[in-house]
Amino acid sequence: MKKAFSLLVLCFFLPLGSILLLAQKQHQDWARIYAAELFHITEVMVTDVASPPVAARIYAYTNLAAYQVISQSGGKFLKGEIPTLSLGENQLKQSLPSPEFAAVYAMFLVGEKVMPSGYLLQEKQAAWEKWGLKNKLVSKKNLAEHLTFAKTVADQVLTLAKSDGYIQLTALNRYTPREGEGFWYPTPPAYMAAVEPEWRTVKPFFLKNLEEFDPKPMAPFDLNAGSSFAKQLDEVYQYGLKLNEEEKLIANFWDCNPFKVEFSGHMAIGVKKISPGGHWIGITGIAAQKQNLSFSETVYIHTLVGLTLHDAFISCWKAKYETNRIRPETVINEKLDPKWKPLLQTPPFPEYTSGHSVISTASAEILTSYFGDNFKFVDSSEVYFGLPEREFNSFNQAAAEAAISRLYGGIHFRDAIDNGVDQGRAIGKFIWSKIEKL
Repeated sequence: MKKAFSLLVLCFFLPLGSILLLAQKQHQDWARIYAAELFHITEVMVTDVASPPVAARIYAYTNLAAYQVISQSGGKFLKGEIPTLSLGENQLKQSLPSPEFAAVYAMFLVGEKVMPSGYLLQEKQAAWEKWGLKNKLVSKKNLAEHLTFAKTVADQVLTLAKSDGYIQLTALNRYTPREGEGFWYPTPPAYMAAVEPEWRTVKPFFLKNLEEFDPKPMAPFDLNAGSSFAKQLDEVYQYGLKLNEEEKLIANFWDCNPFKVEFSGHMAIGVKKISPGGHWIGITGIAAQKQNLSFSETVYIHTLVGLTLHDAFISCWKAKYETNRIRPETVINEKLDPKWKPLLQTPPFPEYTSGHSVISTASAEILTSYFGDNFKFVDSSEVYFGLPEREFNSFNQAAAEAAISRLYGGIHFRDAIDNGVDQGRAIGKFIWSKIEKL
């Protein structure tokens, strides 16, 4: 009723063309549209086999571009502003007939530059222009104005991205596995090199002091009977021998391994999957559509989750390469059973802490703070990749399942999961506390 009254009042002051445009925009299913356009970013990441931390960085900057367009166009966000993202004196203020159109276009422009195969988005940009014209978001007369503003904002965001340390990663020393028992080294079947060993040097958006979010100490490597490590090792081993069908389904649903390699004889076949961050971006879109969010709020929550994923991966990767802990598969094959294999393929980086436990819990904290607890949803994020939907009663339930899936999958010890959950919860709560409430 309130929206209808506001539209009626505006009709007295707007020309007919503006009234029709406003009515058209009122009926757009913006949460669905934004999620669909953002998924084109995900598709390119899957093509590029973007690592989990790299994928999170891409989600952060592409969504940030859309957020900045809305913010600089005078948009308001009901749950608060994101105060740490000022781009300095380069920020502009411009009123556009369709900031929604410019926001998506800016997202594509940033995606084009931050991904190796970003050129694939040029086709999506052209399709978005046609869609905008067809649905009267923009006109031939003001199209150039929208494109120019989108490029201006995209350039601002790309300038910010160039200063986060990512470009300098290639100049840092390559990773060398540490010698001695209990330290990680590449695992079968692909024996891939360590992924992003210097990721802790990338600049976070919110976590100014990474040490504040270091996890609790892990159990020391100790194979003596009764030690914490030995008990956890046996737990992973026993689960691998007696998984039931539900546990297998859970493990596969949350696999999210973009590096999976399958062998057929002498042929290696890469199986492309969504990243852990991509899964939670998918959940964010599902929640936004269920709640029927406006465009600005849809962009806001996607941006906040994207930034959270980025920071959470930096914190987690810092722990991984400071502890350099060995993976269960390696110890079990050497000490217990040379024929034992985990259900999931062991990822190419150290074990502690569990990345999915950290980033899932951090994302769930943000989404719960925004949408509320006991938010029921159907997670269809993996349908595109051939997995069935799963129903959850809350974001925290989904995060808890993502965390325990790493034990079922045979790729993490219990303390990496539990302490990873605590690490992610601390990150999520801290980031939400920094949002400027209105």
